[in-house]
Amino acid sequence: MFTAIDILKVMKIDMPGGKYVVAVSGGVDSVVLLDLLRMYPDVKITVAHFDHGIREDSHLDRAHVQQLARRYQLPFVYDKGRLGDGASEAEARQARYAFLAKVRERTQADALVTAHHENDVLETAVINLLRGTGRKGLSSLTSGEGIIRPLLDVPKSEIIDYAQRHGLVWREDSTNGDSKYLRNRIRNDMLPSWSMHDRGRLLAVSRRMRTVNQEIDTLISDVMPRPGGSSAHEPTALNRQWFILLPHNVSREVMASWLRQHGVRDFDRNTLERLTVAAKTATNGKAIDIVKNHSMHVGPDHLALRVRER
Repeated sequence: MFTAIDILKVMKIDMPGGKYVVAVSGGVDSVVLLDLLRMYPDVKITVAHFDHGIREDSHLDRAHVQQLARRYQLPFVYDKGRLGDGASEAEARQARYAFLAKVRERTQADALVTAHHENDVLETAVINLLRGTGRKGLSSLTSGEGIIRPLLDVPKSEIIDYAQRHGLVWREDSTNGDSKYLRNRIRNDMLPSWSMHDRGRLLAVSRRMRTVNQEIDTLISDVMPRPGGSSAHEPTALNRQWFILLPHNVSREVMASWLRQHGVRDFDRNTLERLTVAAKTATNGKAIDIVKNHSMHVGPDHLALRVRER
């Protein structure tokens, strides 16, 4: 009889021992992930569930996840947002990760663990290509510092097969069929029409770009100078004079890297272009809106990222 550990090895999943916060929505992906990890040696789990407050029946998801945690004798933490049915995917993601980060800090966990899988990699790559987020968009869904995604190389079909063979019960999110969300249109209409060959080609490009992007980011970080004078005390400061002298395409890549280094990720090609131009041409003291709660402040010799007061 296969144990969860055997199955993890078959799926080529390596989960190091440690203390983790596992994000469980109640859908099939996270229910399978929890079932796999619960018997893994030296892994201590806190089950975390975030109710976005988008659907009227979302409290049933929380009840289901809480029941699973109780059955597995695992600690359970949840919180509820009030985003409403008009919330964007970006708003929902920001609220969810803010909650998970708080749980990780409170439990002193080594990392977050999420159930993103191979299909999510494809969907995210297509979305980012359409948004024009550049080289990083093809490989943005990865494991990294503080977050582990052990199912990234596992197709959705294998996850569903595992759940069915082991009699797992999960809840379907009714919003997954709502075509107003770009991800759903890609998931339900575009990707099913692709051949296995086409899917494999995009996955291969994504994996290759993951390595290339790591190398590029290291190079950018190594050459990015810090400003001097009083602006050196700005924790997010970037040397503006150096930035102005960069070729436009290069400065756009540096801008994107700088934003991501400081936790600003939900920007598109137009925002990136607008910020790059403003960084070079805006007058001293100008504040440029970036995304919801962040702005870029332009100084005579530096650029700084700040969280706007509400």
